[in-house]
Amino acid sequence: MLTDIEIAQQAQPKPITEIADKLGISSDDLEFYGKYKAKLSEELISRTSSNKDGKLILVTAINPTPAGEGKTTTSVGLGDAFSKIGKKTIVTLREPSLGPVFGIKGGAAGGGYAQVIPMEDINLHFTGDMHAITAANNLLCAMLDNHIQQGNELKIDVRRILIKRCLDMNDRELRNIVAGLGGKVNGVPREDGFIITVASEVMAILCLASDIDELKERLGNILVAYSTDNTPIYAKDLKANGAMTALLKDAVKPNLVQTLEGTPAIMHGGPFANIAHGCNSVRATKLALKLADYCITEAGFGSDLGAEKFFDIKCRKAGLKPSAVVIVATVRALKYNGGVAKNELSAENPDALKKGIVNLGVHINNMHKFGIPVVVAINRFHTDSDAELEYIKNYCKELGADFALSEVFANGGNGGIELAKKVVEAAEKSSEFCPIYSEELPIKEKLKTIATAIYGADDVIYTKAADKAIADIEKLGADKLPVCVAKTQYSLSDDPTLLGKPENFHITVSDVRLSNGAGFIVVYTGSIMTMPGLPKVPAAEKIDVDSNGKITGLF
Repeated sequence: MLTDIEIAQQAQPKPITEIADKLGISSDDLEFYGKYKAKLSEELISRTSSNKDGKLILVTAINPTPAGEGKTTTSVGLGDAFSKIGKKTIVTLREPSLGPVFGIKGGAAGGGYAQVIPMEDINLHFTGDMHAITAANNLLCAMLDNHIQQGNELKIDVRRILIKRCLDMNDRELRNIVAGLGGKVNGVPREDGFIITVASEVMAILCLASDIDELKERLGNILVAYSTDNTPIYAKDLKANGAMTALLKDAVKPNLVQTLEGTPAIMHGGPFANIAHGCNSVRATKLALKLADYCITEAGFGSDLGAEKFFDIKCRKAGLKPSAVVIVATVRALKYNGGVAKNELSAENPDALKKGIVNLGVHINNMHKFGIPVVVAINRFHTDSDAELEYIKNYCKELGADFALSEVFANGGNGGIELAKKVVEAAEKSSEFCPIYSEELPIKEKLKTIATAIYGADDVIYTKAADKAIADIEKLGADKLPVCVAKTQYSLSDDPTLLGKPENFHITVSDVRLSNGAGFIVVYTGSIMTMPGLPKVPAAEKIDVDSNGKITGLF
């Protein structure tokens, strides 16, 4: 079979005007970035705001193996399958981060014959949104340090600076640095560090803001530091939010692209789900609901992370009501959760499957707790046996979830027609969607609800630093916000080695930070990193470009 990039490069994309025409969008509402991608205008968003909403379908997954389980591929293929059965559909996805592109996972444009294109553009610079977010974040950091250098009128305590510079790249060397060296004219020396762009609060704000005015207000509300007399300092105190918004005036507009089969796709924003809230922008999702009968979207990693945050943060903030949820799983991941080594996942192993399938059971039951119909999609590999698939089907039926095979990687939309029909049926059922906790609860009670009801933990343990951080947030009166848990994606617990359905464990909270502009509280567990590193053999080593500008090795 051809590689992902070879498949994408052999495709004949339609001009983006033709894709827009399917949605009733004229060229006047497109801001072109070449022939095959465009930003959607503010006028279009305003003009369609009174349209009736379509149905919202969330695609999530079980706890993945390190290579992922094909959630984005399934989302794209499902969108194409919906189109094939005559449903007016838009796929809404996150934009890829360059960190994973050059790291271990590769791009985030789908795979095989279920991709969004132009694949190379999307996985690299796209329309420049990531760079704009990086620039806005770093402008704020530069203005803060400049304020300190120029006399420090706000009396900022250099030991209590809360924001970090960002870079859309995996670079462990920048996690902890000392800045301001080189003498008096080069700044005030202090400890600092970088985070990856997709973990920045500016990214979260862009994805949760409903318009440019709200974007500016939220940027101004970023808590950047405390003064020496314990006064909170916000971005608006540095008069930074206007210029930050100017850098983001185009980035805030959703991007229109297409799948290999010509289904419209909107890609906008890209926060990580193991660090941030893991969903594409509210603007993209709400616009898609106004333009199509079905909006198929995804949330990062397993449902314990991405889906929980999609429901408790994004849907709560935006007033969204999902009609159905699709849980993507693979036979190999279920066996991996049953203790099978990565190099032995292709062999039939009924015992391991039986042991590991409890992980799928947890995710099904968790989604039912939000009151939403569930369909399980098995991303099929040629090594999967009929007996293994039949066992999974019966298991899902016992838990009240529908089941369908997905072969969109190999067959595009045709490989997802069975799944599409099951999802349409599920979306017609009654959805009693409700977040899992009330915002009004104390921070620790909200977190305990997530830890016990979603992860299956016995309790939550807090370090002294975490307790102090919670007390500081309570003093600010900002404790009545949703919580966003930073946690490993590989386990329901905060220990990536505890696979399957862990029991008799606690969640340990190492730190708690207020994302005041984004409107949530970030809770750090385990050894989660906000600046990832590259693996021993990064994907970047295989990426090249020839004298004609043709890229190879991207996946």
